[in-house]
Amino acid sequence: MEREVETQIKNKELVKERRRQIVDAAVQLFIQRGYHKTTTRALAKATGLSIGSLYEYVSTKDDVLYLVCIAIHSEVEQGLKEAFARSSQGWEAVVEIIREYFLVCDRMSDHVLLMYQVTHFLPKKWQEKVLEAEMRITDLFVQALTQLNNTGELPHLDDATINLISHNISVLGHTWAFRRWYFAKNFTITQYTEQQTEFIRSFLAKKKG
Repeated sequence: MEREVETQIKNKELVKERRRQIVDAAVQLFIQRGYHKTTTRALAKATGLSIGSLYEYVSTKDDVLYLVCIAIHSEVEQGLKEAFARSSQGWEAVVEIIREYFLVCDRMSDHVLLMYQVTHFLPKKWQEKVLEAEMRITDLFVQALTQLNNTGELPHLDDATINLISHNISVLGHTWAFRRWYFAKNFTITQYTEQQTEFIRSFLAKKKG
């Protein structure tokens, strides 16, 4: 999706490296100063690039915000796909992808918070792309639960229920970022993950009963 943001640079690896550099600097500046008060000059300075060089990789500040959102989703999606590939079958596969998802949300907590705070500032075309990326992640949970449902380890759940649980998992990961100021005082990310996963398992067990 990064290719949808125009650039004159032909070296794809360089574009990827510089844009990640821009994204990381932007997250900190947007949090400290706010999106609207952060200038492109300040952003260029934080990344160590000149204004001219910055504009070789992005055209507007909206592009930067879009790249921040896509960076979050790309890292989450990649992590979940890798978890799928290495996971066992059945419930353990679901446990593994939930664990991976929560760990990425923890690692990118600042990014997640920022995404929720400022996504509505994006032009409509970028908002739609961000929502599409969000749905692709939720669909990975749908796939995992559907596979488990088909094995008979779950009660027979209809599609609406599987979708609801999948969205709940997505929100629970983000909740760690929203409430980290409180949760981190009482739980490690491992403890939080284990307890939330147990809540999900218990809910499914009740459905079966």
